[in-house]
Amino acid sequence: MDEKKSVTPDMAVLEEIIAMDKKYYMNTFGDRTRVCFEHGEGLLLTDTEGKQYYDFFGGVAVDALGHSHPAIVNAIKSQAEKIIHCSSLYYIEPQARLAKLLVENSCADKVFITNSGAEANEAALKLAKIYHYKKSKPEKCEFVTAYDSFHGRTLATVAATGQEKYQKPYRPLVTGFKHAPLNDIGALKDALDKDKTCAVMLELVQGESGVYPVARDYIQSAFELCKENDALLIVDEIQTGLGRTGKLFAYEHFGIEPDIFTLAKALGSGFPIGAALARDEVAAAFGVGDHGSTFAGNPLACAVACASVNTILNDGLPQAAMEKGQYFRDKLAKVSEKHTGKIKEVRGLGLMIGVQLGLPKAVKVKNLLFESGFIVGSVGADILRILPPLIVEYSQIDKLLSAFDDALAKI
Repeated sequence: MDEKKSVTPDMAVLEEIIAMDKKYYMNTFGDRTRVCFEHGEGLLLTDTEGKQYYDFFGGVAVDALGHSHPAIVNAIKSQAEKIIHCSSLYYIEPQARLAKLLVENSCADKVFITNSGAEANEAALKLAKIYHYKKSKPEKCEFVTAYDSFHGRTLATVAATGQEKYQKPYRPLVTGFKHAPLNDIGALKDALDKDKTCAVMLELVQGESGVYPVARDYIQSAFELCKENDALLIVDEIQTGLGRTGKLFAYEHFGIEPDIFTLAKALGSGFPIGAALARDEVAAAFGVGDHGSTFAGNPLACAVACASVNTILNDGLPQAAMEKGQYFRDKLAKVSEKHTGKIKEVRGLGLMIGVQLGLPKAVKVKNLLFESGFIVGSVGADILRILPPLIVEYSQIDKLLSAFDDALAKI
């Protein structure tokens, strides 16, 4: 639905929420935008004061089906009326069905369900280490990841993340992580050690640092280097997976099949869940007691994820993301021609789009768009991130582009 509704403003509600937040909540987000959303439907979000916004950020690529999609709402209601949680010491039907659904639509043979993306990456790192350990190669315990990557907020995934700003407060870091520049195969080759490297972990589009896609020849060479050095290839698909890039999984664009890959974000379309997936030989390294989680794989989360993945597949949303993403980038190119020098580059895959401005005004543009009723993200001083739900309509894209055109005219 794309019709804005009239709601009576109530500024007192927002002020009360802000006051409670400041008094009781640990502030790790800085100065939040002064808005609190009460309702969502499709791309539209309604705040406590009655104003509506088009969400082109999707909860950082989480809301693949938009807000309050009937398939997700119905799955939550239906499963909650049956059973919400039970231990994985027992068989769980939605967990088994989700594993089957993911395996049958990917290169993986086995799945381990987690509660989040960081936990999925933790599971992947542990699986890679224990794989070599059980092959009597405990010395193969180091990882190579990319500079400017982002893999999570736990201590191990912070060490894997190639960004100093996330690592500095937590030094000394978990050991065993090296970093190399993305798309520099020579640097990756130098970082690999046949005797020590356990796995290479890469994103196929670096989202948090500004939407930088990997080069096809680089990832194919990296794939071959891993095989030559008896190292596993882990692909972090937390943000790129499940249709975002125009394929169900981003690795499908590049003609490779990772040994392990990870999912989260769109997997639950707003409900917290993640997954680590692996081919049989690697997955077999996890034996009884080698890994686990109290909440992971619970019936409610898995039922919601089944609804999310089935909807993405049945509604053809990966192909739609491919087509709409190309339309989006083509239109952005025309906006760029109109505003000479204000847009330096448009990049991305599918509906994962980065707009690098020609001047350090990303936050200004983001705020102007917000004032006009459009939500996008920003990275640093000059990059906008656009991650709309996969259900975005062409008419909604056109509305954002019109507002973007107006915002650029003001800077």
